Amino acid sequence: MARVKGKAAASGIGVGVGLMVVLALLVTGCGAVRSGLDNAGSLPGTSSPATLAATAASASGPLAGPGPQATYRVQRQPAPGTCHYVVLSAAAGDYLPDPHCTPGATNPRVTQADLASTVCRSGYTASIRPPAGITGREKKASEAAYGFTGKASTTEYDHLISLELGGDPNSALNLWPEPNKTRAAGVNNPKDRVEDTLKALVCNAVHKKAYLPLAKAQYLIATNWTTAIATAQTELVG
Repeated sequence: MARVKGKAAASGIGVGVGLMVVLALLVTGCGAVRSGLDNAGSLPGTSSPATLAATAASASGPLAGPGPQATYRVQRQPAPGTCHYVVLSAAAGDYLPDPHCTPGATNPRVTQADLASTVCRSGYTASIRPPAGITGREKKASEAAYGFTGKASTTEYDHLISLELGGDPNSALNLWPEPNKTRAAGVNNPKDRVEDTLKALVCNAVHKKAYLPLAKAQYLIATNWTTAIATAQTELVG
């Protein structure tokens, strides 16, 4: 997850074309509503929105991101109104991002072999998290891309594949404005618990217990975080 002030690759595993179609069909009542925020040409970045969209549309699951940077730069987002939430239950806060805009991106510096020195080490995620000055500007543009018109204080600029699961810190393909439960006053997303549970299962590998492979955890949370825990219990190794 990524937070800003004011509240703001999975190797060898792919998402089947059929799943992508199902996710697209789940989108209901989320038309391209413009938020009035304008990021056209105003944000410096390494990739244009058109390039991001084309890359994501051709992907079959999480992509490999650029990884942690010595100096983070504001990344461009898709054009306003071009991304759509998959609404499973607004009351429960069960939203999925648009798989074409936000398929998930992994941190190439985190692998199954180095869990002990990366995500399973205390303090690792804080060492690679982009500063709020960067993510705050990205969040506004991402909200416009998703047509979000509610209170920004009720959305979290969320890493789809969380940093603690080896998600890329600042790829636009791994970040989205995650809405909260209906009528929520602040940010308290159910996805956070899923991230913590999956991390514990992944890090069991370090402690020689039955564990969830890192790549599988990344795949599960990127494709449907609402079912990730239940599925993970059937995918343990050892």
